[in-house]
Order: sequence, then C-alpha cells, then structure tokens
Amino acid sequence: MGLDERKLAVLRAIVEDYVATQEPVGSKALVERHQLGVSPATVRNDMAVLEEEGYIRQPHTSAGRVPTDRGYRLFVDRLSRVKPLSPAERRAIERFLVGAVDLDDVVHRTVRLLAQLTRQVAVVQYPSLARSSVRHLELVPISTTRLMLVMIADTGRVEQRLVELPAPIPAEDVTDLRRLVNEKLVGTRMSETPPLVQALVDESVPHLRPAMTTLSTVLLETLIERHEERIALAGTANLTRGGLLDFQGSLRPILEALEEEVVMLKLIGEAEPSTTRVLIGDENEIDNLRAASVVSTGYGPGSTSVGGLGVLGPTRMDYPGTIATVRAVARYVGELLAQN
Repeated sequence: MGLDERKLAVLRAIVEDYVATQEPVGSKALVERHQLGVSPATVRNDMAVLEEEGYIRQPHTSAGRVPTDRGYRLFVDRLSRVKPLSPAERRAIERFLVGAVDLDDVVHRTVRLLAQLTRQVAVVQYPSLARSSVRHLELVPISTTRLMLVMIADTGRVEQRLVELPAPIPAEDVTDLRRLVNEKLVGTRMSETPPLVQALVDESVPHLRPAMTTLSTVLLETLIERHEERIALAGTANLTRGGLLDFQGSLRPILEALEEEVVMLKLIGEAEPSTTRVLIGDENEIDNLRAASVVSTGYGPGSTSVGGLGVLGPTRMDYPGTIATVRAVARYVGELLAQN
C-alpha cells in the first residue's frame, strides 16, 4: 500500500523526533512540535495505519511509537534533501585533512574526523593496492648483490621489498634496471602489470637478464600478490551513547563484528565514489550487525574508487546529517589523493 504525503509527513516527524529524543513518540507531541495541519485524532489514525503497515511499532506498553527498520528505510528512500553541511563544518573538514603528512596520516585523520562529526563508529579502508596505479619504482643498492625495491602507488601507499640478486652488479646496471621498470610500469594499474613484468624479462639485454628475472619475481609479489587490505577504526565508545532500545540491549555482537577486519571490509569496501549505500538493521547480511545501520561510500581521485569509508551506529541515526558528512569527507579525501 502506498502512503499519501500526509502519512509520510507523520512518519518523517516520528523518525526525526525519535532520533533527537530517544523517546517513543506520541500523537500529542507530534501535533505540538510539527506543523502537520491536522488534528491529533487524524494523526492517531495515520499512526495506526503506519503501525499496521509495519513502519512504526509500540515498544513495551508505552503510548508512543518508534520507527521500525522498514520505517527508517522508507524515510531514507524518501529523503527530500540531505542536510547540507554548514560552512564551518566544511572548513573544519578541509583544515583537518589538509595538514596530513602521508597516507597513514590521511587515513587516521579521516577516521577520527568522521567519528567526531557523526558521533558514530567510523571505518576507513586504506587505499587498495589492487585498485591503485604505479607512481614510481625506486631501486636502492644496499650491497652489490642486494637491492631495496620501493614501490609508491598513486594513492601514496608505499611498499618495500628486499631483492637478493644472483650475482654482483655494478651501479650503472642498477640505474638501467630502475629506468627500464619505470618506463614499463609507471601509470599502470597494479592488476594489469603481470604481462608487462614478463615483457621486462623477455626484452632485457643478456647481461641484465639474470638480475631482471629475480627483480621481476619481487615486482610481482609487490604489485600483485597477497595484499592484506587494512582498515582504521575510531569512535567505538560512541556506541555507548544511546538508550536501552539501541542495539536491542546488547553491544557484544556489534563489538565482535568490529573486531573482524574481513567483515568491515565487506561492509565498506565495495562502494563507488558517486554512490552512498545505507544498510538498515536486517538489511545487513552479517548477523551481528542486524541491530545497526551502516552508511558508506567509496573514495578516490576523480571517479576512481581506491577504498571505502563509512560509519556504523544504531538504526536510530541522523540519516540526513550522516549521509551528508560521509559524502563530504569522501570527496575531500579524494581531492587530497588527486592533488598528491
């Protein structure tokens, strides 16, 4: 059954009041606080329909009603506007992120900022190497038979590996190796590098081939193999701010889920920069998060997504404000990565 605009307005008012007060909402309070333009009796009738349709429910024996997951979902889907950030909030985001000195600093500043602005648990995925491109490859001689390979991604992520050469090589050969790998690989997505690395070996002049063969193995390990994706978390203490109705009375399942990096990566690691994903309560595939909501989006330079970020909290969440904040922070982080 489709709801008319008046019933949608009543639902919107119930969601807004419940999020703000943590108290079940009654018809009298709705009429007093909101310009609904109808009598308390009409509001009671509308609330009865909303309850029958599963959008609100009556907790315990209280006279008031609270939104259900279905009610929050309709509220989010029908958001007429996402609450705009104030100029002060925008300046705070910019100032906080612009001072970052390296990628670790960017990630840790971002996750702290998200937790502070939304007052929820914030999760930020480190830029995924699988989705990054090669910015520069450096070969640093440690001895005549040992090199340090330093790979810098376009996202600022740095990986280092030792290369044990099969025989001593002179400094000019190291210079040639450095030039050849950069000419072939810089600007290429990591996932597309294997055939190019093989070509480096095939095209090498005979006296460089043994060193290039060894180097190619380490290159593949660095660029392709086994990249453990990492996340940063902040604001876990924010989970305790809510009332007894939040999280169905127990934080344990939420805390257990937060400890599983694989779970968090699945939640936030699949979003694209232009889309905001909102999972409410039972929409979460992970059992331990069925009492929570997650708002996430992708971030990266331009339209490229290199990672995800988002927040997790109770279903009783300020969705308009949270969506706006998550989007704004993701945009600033993407701009920062593009500049650097």
